[in-house]
Amino acid sequence: MLTETRAWEVLEAVPDPEIPVISVTELGIVREVVATAAGLHVVVTPTYSGCPATEVIAQSIRDALVAAGGGDVTVETRLAPAWTTDWITEPAKEKLRAYGIAPPGGDAPVGPQPIRFVPKKLACPRCGSTDSVRLSEFGSTACKALYRCRSCLEPFEYFKPI
Repeated sequence: MLTETRAWEVLEAVPDPEIPVISVTELGIVREVVATAAGLHVVVTPTYSGCPATEVIAQSIRDALVAAGGGDVTVETRLAPAWTTDWITEPAKEKLRAYGIAPPGGDAPVGPQPIRFVPKKLACPRCGSTDSVRLSEFGSTACKALYRCRSCLEPFEYFKPI
């Protein structure tokens, strides 16, 4: 049987299927790991309730923990509290930038404030210029927007704070 500490270590190597340079723990979607007599119980909160990768993530978590000796692994999806980009670790934000995705900036909006916060000066993850323009509110996934840098002319995605 795996300890909770060892299970967290195993999960640090489970990549997010949509952004494989960061793990599910770095993304902040693994909320809890509990060792039981039968195995492990893992609680995850998807980045949003309609995330198409939720089932793939749950299966990847199960597969990794079972392969490491976790016994019977159950994965529970918990929607409250809702996931927020504030749960992304600082090292993961640097990995996003190195991968070509501008990480979320500032704090996620809370309460009756605007649903989407877009920083006034969004830095290009490739050249660092803040001279960028949004091309589309949505990128390859609903949690990202598509931008283009006016300095290096490269397109890039921005992980929107929520």
